[in-house]
Amino acid sequence: MVTALEPPTLDEIRAARGRIAGEVLRTPLVRLNVDGPTEIYLKLENLQAIGSFKLRGAANAMARASDAQLAHGVYTASAGNMAQGVAWCARRRGVACSVVVPDTAPEAKLSAITRLGAAIHKVPFAEWWNVLVTRQHPRFDGQLFVHPVSDRAVIAGNGTIGLEIAEDMPDADAVVIPYGGGGLTTGIATALRALHPKARIFAAEPETAAPLAASLAAGSPQEVAYTPSFVDGIGSTGLLAEMWPVVRRLVDGSLVLPLEAIAAAVRLLVERSRVVAEGAGATPVAAALSGKAGTGKIVCVVSGGNIDSAKLAKILQGGLP
Repeated sequence: MVTALEPPTLDEIRAARGRIAGEVLRTPLVRLNVDGPTEIYLKLENLQAIGSFKLRGAANAMARASDAQLAHGVYTASAGNMAQGVAWCARRRGVACSVVVPDTAPEAKLSAITRLGAAIHKVPFAEWWNVLVTRQHPRFDGQLFVHPVSDRAVIAGNGTIGLEIAEDMPDADAVVIPYGGGGLTTGIATALRALHPKARIFAAEPETAAPLAASLAAGSPQEVAYTPSFVDGIGSTGLLAEMWPVVRRLVDGSLVLPLEAIAAAVRLLVERSRVVAEGAGATPVAAALSGKAGTGKIVCVVSGGNIDSAKLAKILQGGLP
């Protein structure tokens, strides 16, 4: 039987903010210049040192680890962004780092992981997902495992984004968050439910991999077909069992977007705001532009900007990678 994850408290999230202040940017919240009944605001996590929000959770988890826990190195399982976060923090601390990545990981993220000094262990997607479920890999016995999603310290670090949104836009009508494993959604939503309970909180998923939407509709965790796409930072075949109870309680729904709409959002962000977002980071913007998140002031968490140059070029030319 799987034990449901207990999310961090507001005090834990506030403590995380103090702990990671020297390593993480307090990212700006800027308005997207589009016409219509909706005011869309961008929480620009793509501006972090690694180009992703994942630095927040990684920094908090690493800061909480003891010297003894880190003595034999650290590893994580990640499609790219958490890998960069853990590798970045490990390099600053002089700690050896390894990363288990799925064979669908994009080259831009793999190159960044290597550049940060981490060793890459590429495995089939199913084996990679099993590391997330079992929280271990035999190759790395003895090393500290930093779970990219269901770890209270990681979620508390992610929750610092919620603190910033509540401070910068206390009258937001809705906040839209890209949904991968649920760690980002849980962290932000925990902070906002405590500080700004009137705001609606939506997850956003690509239609090629939307297990949360299917699970919310059915009232129980569901398996879905998974089709790899340029939206590589979010989406999978199913949910982490320990995340389902808390996510179901925190979100008002999951908004599912077609790849064409997500690509259009990537293009619009570049053209209107000179913001480069990866597919996952543009998915909330696509949701807001579609009207699915409602009207009023909508905050979209642009979770990262690590997209392959060739894919970005194709999108800017009007194509679909």
